[in-house]
This record gives sequence, structure tokens and C-alpha cells, in this order.
Amino acid sequence: MRVLHGRRRARPLLRRVALTGAALLAAASAIPEAAAQDRGSGPSGGGLSAVIRYTENGIPHILARDYAHLGFGTGWAQAADQVCVLADGFLTVSGERSRWFGPDAVPDGSLSSATGNLSSDLYFKGVRDSGTVEKLLATPAPAGPSKEVRELMRGWTAGYNAWLAQNKITDPACKGAGWVRPVTVTDVAARGFAVSVLGGQGRAVDGITTARPPAPATARPGAKTGAQAESGIDPAAAAEAAREFFDTTRYDMGSNAVAFAGSTTANGSGLLLGNPHYPWQGGRRFWQSQQTIPGELNVSGGSLLGTTVVNIGFNEKVAWSHTVATGTPLNLHQLVLDPADPTAYLVDGKPEKMTARTVSVQVAGGAPVTRTQWWTRYGPVLSGLGGGLPLPWTTATAYALADPNAANLRGSDTALAMGRAGTVGGVQDALRRTQGLPWVNTVAADSAGGTLFTQSQVLPRITDELVGRCSTPLGRATYPSSGLAVLDGSRGECALGSDPDAVQPGVFGPGRAPTLRDAPYAENSNDSAWLANADEPLTGYERIWGNVSTPRSLRTRGALEDVSAMAARGGLTVADLQKQQFANRVPAGDLAAADAAKACAALPGGTATGTDGAAVDVSAACGVLAAWDRTADATSRGALFFDRFWRKLTASTPAKDLWLVPFDAADPVRTPRALSQAAPGIGRALADTVAELRAAGIALDAPLGEHQFVVRGGQKLPVGGGTEALGVWNKIEAPWNAAAGGYPEVVHGSSHIQAVGWDGGRCPVARTLLTYSQSSNPNSPHSADQTRLFSQERWVKARFCEWDILTSPQLKVVWPRERR
Repeated sequence: MRVLHGRRRARPLLRRVALTGAALLAAASAIPEAAAQDRGSGPSGGGLSAVIRYTENGIPHILARDYAHLGFGTGWAQAADQVCVLADGFLTVSGERSRWFGPDAVPDGSLSSATGNLSSDLYFKGVRDSGTVEKLLATPAPAGPSKEVRELMRGWTAGYNAWLAQNKITDPACKGAGWVRPVTVTDVAARGFAVSVLGGQGRAVDGITTARPPAPATARPGAKTGAQAESGIDPAAAAEAAREFFDTTRYDMGSNAVAFAGSTTANGSGLLLGNPHYPWQGGRRFWQSQQTIPGELNVSGGSLLGTTVVNIGFNEKVAWSHTVATGTPLNLHQLVLDPADPTAYLVDGKPEKMTARTVSVQVAGGAPVTRTQWWTRYGPVLSGLGGGLPLPWTTATAYALADPNAANLRGSDTALAMGRAGTVGGVQDALRRTQGLPWVNTVAADSAGGTLFTQSQVLPRITDELVGRCSTPLGRATYPSSGLAVLDGSRGECALGSDPDAVQPGVFGPGRAPTLRDAPYAENSNDSAWLANADEPLTGYERIWGNVSTPRSLRTRGALEDVSAMAARGGLTVADLQKQQFANRVPAGDLAAADAAKACAALPGGTATGTDGAAVDVSAACGVLAAWDRTADATSRGALFFDRFWRKLTASTPAKDLWLVPFDAADPVRTPRALSQAAPGIGRALADTVAELRAAGIALDAPLGEHQFVVRGGQKLPVGGGTEALGVWNKIEAPWNAAAGGYPEVVHGSSHIQAVGWDGGRCPVARTLLTYSQSSNPNSPHSADQTRLFSQERWVKARFCEWDILTSPQLKVVWPRERR
């Protein structure tokens, strides 16, 4: 590996650029010639290399001659920053967590919802043993990955392995660990598979691995068949459980994104603000880079760890971001079982035997654990979804999960195609051709002033008509509440159909996706597509895509208020996007703080009764609520008190009892509103909050940042922003720990933020921020540098064009090569 450093302060800027920049440009231009010497060994031979130019905050700009070499540089650079997190993830998808960490330890949740290592291993080892990923890799495009993506994966694998072979690990999380090992292309693809099924099989891992058949029963005369088979499940309880299970506001992934059209901006070009909400620790972190193949690809942005492409980002003409969508990416089939054999099910009266998938997992300090999973033509049999929706396997019936994304390894092709697009129309075409997004919406803007919102995700082809004629009693309860269809698996006519524009059977084609083009603004905050623009509602889509004419979250309502006002004001620039990101307005506070203060002031003697029955003097809280500035800035006094109060109030008081003006579908952004000062629970929430803060030694009017913070390198960094229930755009989720000072660590929220526009020049105008920084290694200089910027509400000026990269005062260039 060759290393070049740009000199700092040694020469005036122009001279330094002329000397150092010229040398680097010459080195970059020599890549094709140097790499050409390696061609004799063929595509599978040795000699992969890349040029990586690091700029401020450790952001790599990877320059390569083709996709294999680009993958090599990306794998190398990701390993340099995140080797322990990556290695942990590869352990997950190989089904080896129990071998190294024991069966009862809990995975980080980044690649599935498994609640323990054993269930995680049983599932992923089953995927590996069945050859699922290898079959998908061998599927020709467009149903399978393209040649370019296969080359990226091959190169990424070689780059990761080369970094391991040529460097010492300094991260204490895995330094000297025997579980850090070289990987294969199948490992890399398996990680992509895990990301694809996160919303389907990945959310049902415990249910898949614990499903057990009952003992066979003797045939019973007059046994019920079809949808009449008994399930033993209360439909009303199941409907509520399904609603909660698929409620996007409860996920540890979310996001806001808004695109503004040229009609609203200062110069007629579009603008894009992306604010994904993702975990701050573990394998679902974003990682920043720029990927360049001269004349072929030039894209900058954030990649999910272990992926070979930029997942959200921008190029010289277009920018895009994603938000977690409301489409339900799975469905269930209720099976009618052969009375004599609970591992056989009937379809049109004919029995079909389930496929037994026996999996053995090595366990630390013990004998291997062997379990059998059961698979049907629809997918795996499962015992439940989450803890709230049991799906019992009886002698009469069982449930199978259908997840179309288990046949989808196209996500990287979608990202790559969007990175090569030049307009929002090109982004839409990329989505149509590749159809690889499993569980997200796309919001995009371009330099010509265009905007796009589309929910182009891979969903099972569940139409309302199909549900109407094929739902079981359970499905008739769960589908309206959550979009979860439960179809009668005993009738062949209830199979999912196909759309002519779909690249795989059983899914909706892209022509059915809710889409909005060239609206003045297009925004999403994890509610359905209905109000991507409040003035141009999207309707007419099937229930599985999401709901319409239902209450929106406070985050959606606040976002729509903000962005519609911005669009109406006009003259927008990237600076306006930056202001919106850190405005930290609390919509819940605007709606309720004044009335809560009045209710507080009206309490007799300034006293309220807490949950424990104790009388508490809350009179000081009244003034705190009244004086609060309604923001979640780190310096805001009263924000912490309202946060704790509002969580307690909304947890104990139904929404119907909170508001005087109920939800109105004709006024969805402004309703419900007007807090009822007589709402049950206000006094109790006030008393509990005052008692809690006083017991913790926290002043009622303490600045938020004194008690919502992270500690990095021994330094306490205050963090602004707020939780989902408050509706803050700059979402921050942190567990309450009074003994540690309040909210002492952020677990998820704002992550890879980008504010992008164009000014007519060759380079996009972009500001970015990776809130948790580029490296998880505490010994890295880039483990907390952007976290400090986030704490200070400062941004990174993106360096996209060659001049910007080569004039970075912190420029460092490395030229990693594969050693054979």
C-alpha cells in the first residue's frame, strides 16, 4: 500500500495545489494503465487496487478503473473504519454466534429481530445450508444481480480480506479475536440478503425457529377445511397486535426526507434534505464515501455497512434519500393440515408434505444444538410474529410466512442505478428496471428542479379484491388494521398473481406503486404515501401499501407544516435545509404546552397526586411549561421537563381523551388539536415528572443538553433533538437513566444527514453530517469528530469535484493493492 500525504501550511495554497494536486491527478490518471498490467490473469486473477483519497473527517473518495477495483477500494476502506462491526455481522450470517458468544447472548439486532444468538444461528445457518444465497447469486439479471454488482461484491470481498491480511486491528472490540476471519463473496451476498428480508423473515426469526408440529391426531369426521379451520386466535387482539407490530413509529429505523422543486428555490434547481433515523451502534450504521469510476460512475453518500454501493446520496445532477415505508412486506397463509399428519397440508384437497430443514449449530461449551424448521410452498411455518401475535400450530391448522424479498438480491443494483441517474426521471426508471428496494420509500430532487416521491418497494401482490375473497377470519381482522393479509392456503385460487411489469412472480409491478412527480415539495416521515404533499394527496392504492384518511404522526404533521411553509415562502437554498434540520421545533409542545401549563396552574393548591398516591407540589412546573420556547435545542430550558411529562401522559391517556378537536380527514395536518385541560392523567403525569426529576437531582428547568448527551473520549457532548412522541424532525432516541444523568447515550435517530442543491456549476452544493462519526473504533481519530459537529449543529462541506478533494487541508492518499 502506497501512502501520500498532502502538505499542510508548508506552501501557499496555490503552489501546494499545483504541486501536490498535479501529482495526485497524475497518479489517478495512471490507474487504468497500472491496472491494465493485471488483466493478463483474467477477471478472477489477482492485482485488484484502488486509489483512496481521504479528506476531512476521514471520508474516503475511492477512485478505480472498473467495478471490481471499486469494490476492492470500498471493502478496504470499510474494513479500516469498521472491521469489528463488519466481522460481527459476518459471524451472524454464517450462523456462528453461539459458537463464539454462547447461545443466550443477544445479537445487536442489525440483521434480524432474533432475541438470542441461538435463534439467529438456527435461521441463518438454515439459509446457508439451503444454498438460498448461492441460488440468488446465480439468477440472471434482472431478477438476480447484474454483472456490475457481482464484480463489486467480488472486489469488496478481496478488499476486506486484503485489509485484514495487511493491517493490525486496534479496535478493542475485536483485537486478537479468533472470530475475525476472511470472508467469501457468499458471505457478502448473505449480508445483503439479511438486509433485504429485515422486514419479512428477519422480523420473524424467533417464530420460524421455534415452530414445532403437534403430535399427529386421528382423522375426525366432519373436520373443518379451508378458511373454516380453527385458529384459536382472538381476531380483535390479533388486529391490535398486528397494528403495533407493523407501526413504523415503533421501529429503530425511520427517517424524514423532503425534495423541493425549482419553483420554490432561489435558482430553479431542486433541493433535497435527507434525515434517516437509524441505530447509532452496531451493524446498521451508515458509512460515508465517494465512489468514482471515470466516465462511468461518480456518486457520494452513505452506505449501510457491508454493502458495496452508496445507498443514499447524490451525484452532480441528482440527490435522493429513503424513508422506511408503511407497505407490509410479508403476508401469511393459513394452512389446513392433513388430520393424520400435521407436517402435511392440503391445497385443493390434495396433501403436500412440508420440507424439513434440519439445522445444527455449534454452541460454546456444549454439544451442538439441532432443530428442524418446516417450509411450505409459501415459505416457513412460524409460531408467531413478535411477542404479541401468537400463531399456534395445531393438528388442524398452521401458518406460513410469505416474504417476496427472500427472492430479492437486487437492492445493490437499485442503488447503483440511482447513483448513475441524471434526473428524477432517471431515478424512477432505475427503480422500475431493478425493483430492489425491500422496505423503503424514495424521495429525490434534481438540478433541473424536478422532485419525486415513490413507494417503489417489493411487496407481495395482495390486492383488496384478493383479500376480499381469500381472507381467513384472522385476516379479515388484521388486514384493515395493519395491511397484514392472512390468506386461505388450502385454495389454489388464493395464490398471489403477477403484474406484467414485475421482475419476479407474486409481487406488485412498479406501475402500481404510489408515486408523485414534480410537486412543489414531496415529503415523507414514515407515514403512508397519502400526504407526500398535503395539497396533492395520493389515493387509490391497495391497503397493503398503507392507509389513507387516518391520523398522521406528530412528526409527519410537524414536517408537513414546516416544509409547506418553506415551499410557500420560496427562494430556498441549501442553508434553509440546514436550518430545518436543526430547528428542533417540538410539534407536541406547540399543540399542548400552553394548555398543560394552564391545567397545572388550575390545580388546587398547586398539588397533584402521583401514580404512587403521594401528593406532590407541582406549582414550579407550571411556570417552566409556560416559559419553555417549544424547541428541543440543547440549551432549551423546559424541553426536558415537557419530554418526561409528555411521555407519561401519552402512555397512560388514550388519544381520544387528550384532544378537544378530534381528527378530521379533511384537515389531517391540523387535527387532532387543543389539549383538553380536563384530560385524565395530566395531574398525575405532572406529579410523576416533578417527583422523578427531583429524585434525580435534576432542576425542572434544566437545559436539555445537560441531561441529553453522549460521552466520547471522556468528553460530554450535549445533544439536541427529541423523541418520536414529540414529533421533532431531528429525531433522537435515548434510554432514560436517571442515575447516569438523564439520557446519557443515543441509541438511534438522526444518522447520515445530507442537504443537497445545485448552483449551475459542475459541482453539487452539499452539506453532510454522519452523527455518530465514521469509525466505531475508539482509537480512531474519526470515532467522534462528526459527533462533536452534530453536538454543535455544524456541518461538513462535501468535497465532490476533483479540485475540492485535492485541496483538502487534511488530504491523505492511499493506494491499497491486493497481494497474491
